[in-house]
Amino acid sequence: MIRARTPGKTLILLGSLLALGACAVPVAEKADSDTGLSAEVMTQLNAMAAPFQDLQSVRLRPEDGCYWYRHVGPVETTMLPLRTADGRPICTQRVAEA
Repeated sequence: MIRARTPGKTLILLGSLLALGACAVPVAEKADSDTGLSAEVMTQLNAMAAPFQDLQSVRLRPEDGCYWYRHVGPVETTMLPLRTADGRPICTQRVAEA
């Protein structure tokens, strides 16, 4: 005797698969090692920046003159301002004078 699946069981099975898929750990993004910054600037940033920031992904944003880094969090990857150990943003001298 062949039993037909009921629509309710199919929906529960589909919902369960979707819920389990949402629990998957995302694959970590590879950091772009070419920042476009000179070795001298990277040395200075390394000395000033707080230790928990990814210096391999640092970029200088021309619109604000500050350095930003890529933060890979549990939910999303976003650019955050590079900060010193005491929380101040690291910007170019030109912006600091303005």
